[in-house]
Order: sequence, then C-alpha cells, then structure tokens
Amino acid sequence: MKEQREGFRSFMRLALEEAQAAADRGEVPVGAVVVQGERVLSRAGNRTREMADPTAHAEMLAIRESCAALGSERLVGCDLYVTLEPCPMCAAAISAARVGRLYYGAADPKSGGVAVGARIFSHPQCHHVPEVYDGIGAGEAEALLKGFFVARRG
Repeated sequence: MKEQREGFRSFMRLALEEAQAAADRGEVPVGAVVVQGERVLSRAGNRTREMADPTAHAEMLAIRESCAALGSERLVGCDLYVTLEPCPMCAAAISAARVGRLYYGAADPKSGGVAVGARIFSHPQCHHVPEVYDGIGAGEAEALLKGFFVARRG
C-alpha cells in the first residue's frame, strides 16, 4: 500500500453505506463512490440481480453516473472508493475511465482483478494505471461480506 497523501480524506464510509444498502436489497454487498476533490460525483451499490445485468457492479454504475455528470468518458482527477477489490471487468473500466486513484477495502482472492488473479493494471495492454491504495476499511467490508454469505447459506 502506498503512503497516504497529506490532507487525505477517506470516502470509504459512503461506500460502506452503499454496500449495506446493496445487502439490504439482496445484492452482494459492494459499494462504490467516485469523488472529484471533495465533491461526491456518484455513489452506487451492486444491482446485478435487480437490473438483471451482470455488469451492474457498484464500480461500473458509479463510473457510468460520474461520466454522465461530467459529460465525459474520462474521470481524470477523480478517485474511486470501493469496498471490495475490483474484479477484472471493473479494473478494466477503471483504467479506461482514467480514474486517478483507486481505494479499496477487502481483498478478493477469488475474483479480484487488481492484486490477485488477472492483475489488470500489470498487463502491457493496460493504457492507464491508477494509484492503488488497498485495505481502507477492510475489516468492516470483510465483515459485511462474510455476514451476507453466512445468512444466505444458513
């Protein structure tokens, strides 16, 4: 994990709120927030079941909404906070959108696309690599995910 920048303010609390809202809807509890400076551009939680859309991950929804708000396909100078390590699809979208910094909570050893698995940002085909900060709010994000899956199995 890289050293935190001076004056850093985390928006992970908002992402965790979105994750909880997703869980309350019966979705896998993942939340995402896109910010530009101190301005929140979008907040989203997973909606794959609700929308019957396998691409409706929290990150994808937040990126789409932020791009629409800015009127651009690029999120240069924006930061993305997400409660779980992005999957390969979301990591590719983060790169394509030119997100400046990615902050994520829990690692995803099964489906991650940043630190494990596909490691999208390490590929030579990856045109943009954001600064990556992991472990932000990891304990709370992990507890939310574990609790969700225990309840689904029980």
